[in-house]
Amino acid sequence: MVRAGGLLKFAALIFAFLLAVFLAFQLLEINLDFKLSSVISRSMPVNEGSAKPVRYKCGLSKSCPLGHFAFKMTSGAASVVGPRICLEDKLLMSGVKNNVGRGINIALVDGRTGDAIKTEFFDMWAGDVAPFIKFLKEIDEGTVVMMASFDDPSTKLNDEARKLIADLGSSAVSNLGFRDNWIFVGGKGIKTKSPFEQHIKNSADTNKFEGWPEVLEMEGCVPQRQD
Repeated sequence: MVRAGGLLKFAALIFAFLLAVFLAFQLLEINLDFKLSSVISRSMPVNEGSAKPVRYKCGLSKSCPLGHFAFKMTSGAASVVGPRICLEDKLLMSGVKNNVGRGINIALVDGRTGDAIKTEFFDMWAGDVAPFIKFLKEIDEGTVVMMASFDDPSTKLNDEARKLIADLGSSAVSNLGFRDNWIFVGGKGIKTKSPFEQHIKNSADTNKFEGWPEVLEMEGCVPQRQD
């Protein structure tokens, strides 16, 4: 009986020892896990997804280099939505500003400062081309000229007006036709053809709208005039 009791006590001691060893290892593992997770959390970069997305001027897809003006513009949509012209995060022309109209919409910008000089639109369907020609002739040297079509930009556009626009750097104005969509950025005194121009013909086979082609959109960086 005594021997049986001794065996029970011995077994209880063995069990207590094993339990203590198991608990010790468990505590050691938890402590190591905590330390490792703490080190990892300190070394991990801040979650970039929580940061606000970068926004560039006029909603461009990337920033412009130093010494350039950021711009983004769209042509009109059929005869319903007017064009939109933005430069250096300033909305120069739009339907919201109520300063756009049928025909050719123009924004003149100082090539040195990027400041808006004047905005105007000329009706090339029912208007007179003479005021438009006068306006083009009076543009000062070094001015950035931004143009966007709305509805019909060409019916009243004669050879003289087309040449004046071509002198601003346009390559497409000679082919501009009835209800074509067109956007263009050039300059008075430019020596080469402008790289900032888009033109789409009014064609029943490709038109997105009934009687009008799809809207054009263009963005870029206009070099600032330094002289």
